[in-house]
Amino acid sequence: MMRSLWRLAAALLVAIVSLQAYFVARIALMRWVDPQSTTFQRSELWRLWRERGRIAWSQRWVDGEHISDHLKRAVIASEDAGFVDHSGVEWDAIERAWERNQRTQAVNDRRPLRGGRARPVKLVGGSTITQQLAKNLFLSGERTLARKGQEFMLTWALEGLLGKQRILEVYLNSVEWGEGVFGAQAAAQHYHRVDASRLGPVAAAHLAVLLPAPKRFERNPGSAYVTGRAATIAARMVDVELP
Repeated sequence: MMRSLWRLAAALLVAIVSLQAYFVARIALMRWVDPQSTTFQRSELWRLWRERGRIAWSQRWVDGEHISDHLKRAVIASEDAGFVDHSGVEWDAIERAWERNQRTQAVNDRRPLRGGRARPVKLVGGSTITQQLAKNLFLSGERTLARKGQEFMLTWALEGLLGKQRILEVYLNSVEWGEGVFGAQAAAQHYHRVDASRLGPVAAAHLAVLLPAPKRFERNPGSAYVTGRAATIAARMVDVELP
C-alpha cells in the first residue's frame, strides 16, 4: 500500500514539474515568437461560437514601437502604477484588495433581498499587468489557491525571462477591449478609427478605462464615468515611467 502511494506521489510530482517546464519553455520562446492566442481568447472563441453560432473577431499584432507611448502610459497609470518597479507581484496591493473585499463581502451579506436575491457589490482585485498577462496566457477563470499559486509562478517566469518591455508589448497585443476585440490595434480601430501608433493622450486614456470591464463599458463608451475616469488617468500619465 505504501509503495503504491509513493509511486502515485512520484508520478504526481513528475507531472507537476513537467507542466512547469512546459510553461517556462513557452514563456522563453515568447522572447522571439509572438503568441498566436491566449487561453482566455480561445475560451472566448468557444463561447461566441456556442452562444451565437458565429465569431466576430478583431485582432492584429503590432510591434511595441508601433503602439503609442500615450497608450502605454495610460494603461500603466490605470492598471499598474508600479509596473516598472515591482518584480511582478505587489503584495501591498493584494493585501489592500483583500481587506476591501472583506468589507465588500460584509456589505453583500447585509444587503436586503430584492426579488429573492441581493444584488452584490463587485469585489476588486490587486493583480499587476504581469499577473493579468499570466492569467490570460495560460490559466482558466477559476479562483482557487492552486490556481493562484500557479499564477505567481508564471508571473515570476514572465518577469525573469521576458522583461518589462516585452511583457507590456505582449499584454497590449492580447488583452480584451470589447467582445471579440483584442489588442491595441483592434481597440484603436474599433473605438477611434485610427492605428494604435496614432493614439493621442485623450484617446489612450479612454481605452485604458475600458480594461477592467471591457464588455460592460463597450455598451456606453462615452458615459460620464468613462469620461471622468479618462480625465483622471490622463492627468496621471505625465508621471508614468516607461520600461
